[in-house]
Amino acid sequence: FAFQLKVQSQGSSEELRCLQLINQQQEGSNLKELISNQSCLKLANTIKAYVAMVTENVIRRSVVKEARRTYFNTSEGQIPPKTPGKPSAHLTLRPQSLAQDGSSKHFGNLSQSCRHAIARWEDSTIHSHLQNITYRDGRLRVSQAGKYYVYSQIYFRYPSDGASTRVSVPQLVQCINWKTSYSQPILLLKGVGTKCWAPEADYGLHALYQGGLFELKAGDELFVSVSSLAIDYNDAAASYFGAFRLDL
Repeated sequence: FAFQLKVQSQGSSEELRCLQLINQQQEGSNLKELISNQSCLKLANTIKAYVAMVTENVIRRSVVKEARRTYFNTSEGQIPPKTPGKPSAHLTLRPQSLAQDGSSKHFGNLSQSCRHAIARWEDSTIHSHLQNITYRDGRLRVSQAGKYYVYSQIYFRYPSDGASTRVSVPQLVQCINWKTSYSQPILLLKGVGTKCWAPEADYGLHALYQGGLFELKAGDELFVSVSSLAIDYNDAAASYFGAFRLDL
């Protein structure tokens, strides 16, 4: 820095004289008179330009260093910390029995055709996740108001009885219910399928999917109920329940 100033000051006795004056100034002295001097002003502009160049180089090196650090962390499998994302949830089914139907009373009054509330979902496996939405006892709870796409699919698996005749189930029904500040849940979506399976088949299989867009408030809850808990529980990709917020 001193060398550059020396080079730029060669041939200018005024600028050298300005440096001498600055060097002779006592601490706390008023530099107003020096700044009014044209040679000192020129020297000050030279120093300012040099400081700006050094600052720009420091910032550029810092940006490159941060970019390299992020790249190497990602390439080595170290995922950079995520910022909070949009609310979303995807749950997969856990085994449950018809005996658990008694827990449906905790969900409120449900229609007779969709009276079995599903109270057990997986929320922390490779197939499921929760982000800015909470889950408890079969219910998703919204923490941020907005428009949400809500969806569910249930993979029904009806076995035949010992006499090789199928249990009579005229309809397969799946419902997505909305619990607000009101005491009773509100039916949001209802999917129905009527099936006739071959009598020699060991199982009758059928998947019902439904989804829709709804305006939800913070504190609202969502849950799924079905006509029967005769469901395939062994396939995490077949029966699921979820929601995610859309910015519309």
